[in-house]
Amino acid sequence: MEKLIADMDRAGIAKGYLVGAKNSELGNIQRNYPDRFITFAALDPLDGMRASRELERLVKEDGVGGLRVSSLYNLLPCDDRRYYPLYAKCVELDVPVRIYTAMNYANDRPYDLGHPRHIDQVAIDFPELRIVAGLAGWPWINDMVGLLRRHPNLYVDTAAHHPRYFGQAGSGWEMFLQFGNTLLQDKVMVGLSRYLFDQPFEKLIEAYQNLPLKEKVIEKWLYHNATQFFRIA
Repeated sequence: MEKLIADMDRAGIAKGYLVGAKNSELGNIQRNYPDRFITFAALDPLDGMRASRELERLVKEDGVGGLRVSSLYNLLPCDDRRYYPLYAKCVELDVPVRIYTAMNYANDRPYDLGHPRHIDQVAIDFPELRIVAGLAGWPWINDMVGLLRRHPNLYVDTAAHHPRYFGQAGSGWEMFLQFGNTLLQDKVMVGLSRYLFDQPFEKLIEAYQNLPLKEKVIEKWLYHNATQFFRIA
Protein backbone atom coordinates (compact mmCIF):
# COMPACT_ATOMS: atom_id res chain seq x y z
CA MET A 1 0.00 0.00 0.00
CA GLU A 2 2.84 2.41 0.75
CA LYS A 3 4.30 1.86 -2.70
CA LEU A 4 0.87 2.29 -4.27
CA ILE A 5 0.39 5.61 -2.48
CA ALA A 6 3.87 6.75 -3.59
CA ASP A 7 3.09 5.77 -7.18
CA MET A 8 -0.20 7.65 -7.02
CA ASP A 9 1.52 10.75 -5.65
CA ARG A 10 4.16 10.66 -8.38
CA ALA A 11 1.45 10.45 -11.06
CA GLY A 12 -0.65 13.21 -9.49
CA ILE A 13 -3.54 10.89 -8.58
CA ALA A 14 -5.48 12.44 -5.71
CA LYS A 15 -7.88 9.56 -5.07
CA GLY A 16 -8.48 6.08 -6.41
CA TYR A 17 -11.22 3.50 -6.12
CA LEU A 18 -10.45 -0.04 -4.99
CA VAL A 19 -12.64 -2.94 -6.05
CA GLY A 20 -10.54 -6.01 -5.34
CA ALA A 21 -9.80 -5.93 -1.61
CA LYS A 22 -11.53 -8.29 0.81
CA ASN A 23 -14.32 -6.85 2.92
CA SER A 24 -12.31 -7.57 6.06
CA GLU A 25 -9.49 -5.34 4.79
CA LEU A 26 -11.57 -2.32 3.82
CA GLY A 27 -11.85 -0.74 7.26
CA ASN A 28 -8.09 -0.78 7.81
CA ILE A 29 -7.48 0.70 4.36
CA GLN A 30 -9.89 3.55 5.09
CA ARG A 31 -8.41 4.18 8.53
CA ASN A 32 -4.76 3.98 7.45
CA TYR A 33 -5.15 5.96 4.23
CA PRO A 34 -8.02 8.40 4.82
CA ASP A 35 -9.22 10.33 1.80
CA ARG A 36 -7.05 8.38 -0.67
CA PHE A 37 -9.41 5.58 -1.67
CA ILE A 38 -13.06 4.84 -2.29
CA THR A 39 -13.61 1.19 -1.41
CA PHE A 40 -16.33 -1.15 -2.62
CA ALA A 41 -17.65 -4.16 -0.74
CA ALA A 42 -18.76 -7.41 -2.40
CA LEU A 43 -21.70 -9.16 -0.75
CA ASP A 44 -23.66 -12.30 -1.56
CA PRO A 45 -27.23 -11.48 -2.67
CA LEU A 46 -28.28 -14.95 -1.51
CA ASP A 47 -27.69 -13.75 2.06
CA GLY A 48 -30.75 -11.53 1.82
CA MET A 49 -31.18 -9.10 4.68
CA ARG A 50 -28.00 -10.30 6.38
CA ALA A 51 -26.07 -8.95 3.42
CA SER A 52 -28.02 -5.70 3.58
CA ARG A 53 -27.22 -5.26 7.26
CA GLU A 54 -23.56 -6.06 6.64
CA LEU A 55 -23.40 -3.43 3.91
CA GLU A 56 -24.80 -0.87 6.33
CA ARG A 57 -22.19 -1.83 8.93
CA LEU A 58 -19.34 -1.62 6.40
CA VAL A 59 -20.45 1.82 5.25
CA LYS A 60 -21.14 3.30 8.69
CA GLU A 61 -18.34 1.67 10.69
CA ASP A 62 -15.59 1.01 8.13
CA GLY A 63 -16.13 3.91 5.77
CA VAL A 64 -16.79 1.73 2.72
CA GLY A 65 -17.87 3.84 -0.24
CA GLY A 66 -20.12 1.53 -2.22
CA LEU A 67 -21.27 -1.92 -3.33
CA ARG A 68 -19.56 -4.09 -5.94
CA VAL A 69 -21.71 -6.46 -8.01
CA SER A 70 -20.00 -9.04 -10.23
CA SER A 71 -22.20 -11.54 -12.00
CA LEU A 72 -19.07 -13.20 -13.35
CA TYR A 73 -18.56 -14.88 -9.99
CA ASN A 74 -22.03 -15.55 -8.57
CA LEU A 75 -23.69 -16.19 -11.98
CA LEU A 76 -26.64 -13.91 -11.16
CA PRO A 77 -27.21 -11.03 -13.61
CA CYS A 78 -27.43 -7.70 -11.85
CA ASP A 79 -31.18 -7.41 -12.46
CA ASP A 80 -31.89 -10.55 -10.41
CA ARG A 81 -34.35 -9.52 -7.71
CA ARG A 82 -32.16 -11.05 -5.02
CA TYR A 83 -29.89 -8.01 -5.34
CA TYR A 84 -32.75 -5.62 -4.68
CA PRO A 85 -32.41 -5.38 -0.87
CA LEU A 86 -28.78 -4.36 -1.44
CA TYR A 87 -29.71 -1.76 -4.04
CA ALA A 88 -32.37 -0.36 -1.72
CA LYS A 89 -29.79 -0.14 1.07
CA CYS A 90 -27.39 1.71 -1.26
CA VAL A 91 -30.10 4.29 -1.96
CA GLU A 92 -30.85 4.60 1.75
CA LEU A 93 -27.15 5.07 2.59
CA ASP A 94 -26.56 7.25 -0.49
CA VAL A 95 -23.65 5.15 -1.78
CA PRO A 96 -23.15 3.96 -5.37
CA VAL A 97 -22.96 0.48 -6.86
CA ARG A 98 -20.35 -0.63 -9.38
CA ILE A 99 -21.67 -3.35 -11.67
CA TYR A 100 -19.51 -5.66 -13.77
CA THR A 101 -20.55 -4.81 -17.33
CA ALA A 102 -18.63 -6.69 -20.00
CA MET A 103 -18.32 -10.00 -21.79
CA ASN A 104 -16.54 -12.77 -19.90
CA TYR A 105 -14.32 -15.40 -21.49
CA ALA A 106 -14.95 -18.21 -19.02
CA ASN A 107 -16.39 -21.09 -21.03
CA ASP A 108 -18.22 -22.66 -18.09
CA ARG A 109 -20.85 -19.90 -17.74
CA PRO A 110 -22.95 -17.67 -19.99
CA TYR A 111 -20.84 -15.12 -21.85
CA ASP A 112 -23.39 -12.33 -21.42
CA LEU A 113 -23.84 -12.29 -17.64
CA GLY A 114 -22.49 -8.76 -17.71
CA HIS A 115 -24.47 -7.49 -20.69
CA PRO A 116 -25.48 -3.81 -20.23
CA ARG A 117 -29.14 -4.71 -20.81
CA HIS A 118 -29.30 -6.11 -17.28
CA ILE A 119 -28.62 -2.65 -15.86
CA ASP A 120 -31.67 -1.17 -17.57
CA GLN A 121 -34.26 -2.71 -15.24
CA VAL A 122 -32.18 -1.87 -12.17
CA ALA A 123 -32.01 1.78 -13.21
CA ILE A 124 -35.76 1.79 -13.91
CA ASP A 125 -36.62 0.31 -10.52
CA PHE A 126 -34.07 2.44 -8.60
CA PRO A 127 -33.87 5.81 -10.37
CA GLU A 128 -32.04 7.38 -7.40
CA LEU A 129 -29.34 4.69 -7.36
CA ARG A 130 -25.96 5.89 -8.61
CA ILE A 131 -24.59 3.16 -10.89
CA VAL A 132 -21.21 2.88 -12.55
CA ALA A 133 -20.95 0.29 -15.30
CA GLY A 134 -17.49 -1.15 -14.77
CA LEU A 135 -15.44 -2.18 -17.83
CA ALA A 136 -17.56 -0.06 -20.16
CA GLY A 137 -19.85 -2.78 -21.54
CA TRP A 138 -17.46 -4.35 -24.03
CA PRO A 139 -18.31 -5.60 -26.67
CA TRP A 140 -21.87 -4.23 -26.50
CA ILE A 141 -20.78 -0.61 -26.90
CA ASN A 142 -23.89 0.58 -28.74
CA ASP A 143 -26.11 -0.76 -25.95
CA MET A 144 -23.88 0.85 -23.33
CA VAL A 145 -24.03 4.24 -25.04
CA GLY A 146 -27.81 4.02 -25.38
CA LEU A 147 -28.28 3.20 -21.69
CA LEU A 148 -25.94 6.00 -20.61
CA ARG A 149 -28.09 8.45 -22.54
CA ARG A 150 -31.29 6.90 -21.13
CA HIS A 151 -30.51 6.91 -17.38
CA PRO A 152 -29.33 10.11 -15.62
CA ASN A 153 -27.61 8.32 -12.71
CA LEU A 154 -25.76 5.76 -14.85
CA TYR A 155 -22.05 6.35 -15.43
CA VAL A 156 -19.30 4.15 -16.87
CA ASP A 157 -15.64 3.43 -16.19
CA THR A 158 -12.95 2.24 -18.59
CA ALA A 159 -11.20 -0.25 -16.30
CA ALA A 160 -9.51 -3.30 -17.86
CA HIS A 161 -9.15 -1.67 -21.30
CA HIS A 162 -5.93 -0.12 -22.53
CA PRO A 163 -6.57 3.47 -23.60
CA ARG A 164 -4.79 3.05 -26.92
CA TYR A 165 -7.71 0.98 -28.24
CA PHE A 166 -10.33 3.68 -27.69
CA GLY A 167 -8.91 5.76 -30.53
CA GLN A 168 -8.01 2.88 -32.83
CA ALA A 169 -10.04 2.54 -36.03
CA GLY A 170 -11.88 -0.77 -36.26
CA SER A 171 -11.56 -1.48 -32.54
CA GLY A 172 -15.30 -1.24 -31.93
CA TRP A 173 -14.90 1.71 -29.58
CA GLU A 174 -15.76 4.34 -32.19
CA MET A 175 -19.24 5.12 -30.85
CA PHE A 176 -17.97 5.20 -27.26
CA LEU A 177 -15.30 7.74 -28.16
CA GLN A 178 -17.66 9.83 -30.28
CA PHE A 179 -20.32 10.12 -27.60
CA GLY A 180 -17.76 10.25 -24.79
CA ASN A 181 -16.36 13.35 -26.46
CA THR A 182 -19.78 14.98 -26.88
CA LEU A 183 -23.16 14.07 -25.35
CA LEU A 184 -21.73 11.67 -22.75
CA GLN A 185 -18.59 13.59 -21.83
CA ASP A 186 -19.87 13.99 -18.25
CA LYS A 187 -20.52 10.26 -17.80
CA VAL A 188 -17.11 8.60 -18.39
CA MET A 189 -14.58 7.87 -15.63
CA VAL A 190 -11.13 6.45 -16.25
CA GLY A 191 -10.09 3.14 -14.72
CA LEU A 192 -6.33 2.70 -15.17
CA SER A 193 -6.00 -1.01 -14.21
CA ARG A 194 -2.24 -0.81 -14.36
CA TYR A 195 -1.90 -4.32 -12.90
CA LEU A 196 -3.28 -5.69 -16.18
CA PHE A 197 -0.90 -3.78 -18.43
CA ASP A 198 2.27 -3.72 -16.33
CA GLN A 199 2.71 -0.02 -16.99
CA PRO A 200 3.12 2.90 -14.59
CA PHE A 201 0.23 5.22 -13.96
CA GLU A 202 2.00 8.00 -15.85
CA LYS A 203 2.15 6.04 -19.11
CA LEU A 204 -1.53 5.13 -18.98
CA ILE A 205 -2.56 8.69 -18.13
CA GLU A 206 -0.44 9.95 -21.03
CA ALA A 207 -2.20 7.50 -23.36
CA TYR A 208 -5.56 8.97 -22.33
CA GLN A 209 -4.24 12.49 -22.86
CA ASN A 210 -3.21 11.49 -26.39
CA LEU A 211 -6.70 10.33 -27.37
CA PRO A 212 -8.59 12.49 -29.89
CA LEU A 213 -10.63 14.13 -27.16
CA LYS A 214 -11.25 17.79 -26.42
CA GLU A 215 -8.96 19.09 -23.70
CA LYS A 216 -11.85 19.81 -21.33
CA VAL A 217 -13.19 16.30 -21.94
CA ILE A 218 -9.89 14.66 -21.02
CA GLU A 219 -9.98 16.54 -17.70
CA LYS A 220 -13.53 15.33 -17.12
CA TRP A 221 -12.66 11.70 -17.85
CA LEU A 222 -9.57 11.74 -15.66
CA TYR A 223 -10.89 13.74 -12.72
CA HIS A 224 -13.98 15.93 -12.77
CA ASN A 225 -16.62 13.28 -13.55
CA ALA A 226 -15.42 11.13 -10.65
CA THR A 227 -15.66 14.09 -8.25
CA GLN A 228 -19.27 14.57 -9.34
CA PHE A 229 -20.25 10.90 -9.21
CA PHE A 230 -18.57 10.16 -5.88
CA ARG A 231 -19.46 13.59 -4.48
CA ILE A 232 -15.89 14.44 -3.62
CA ALA A 233 -15.55 17.96 -2.25
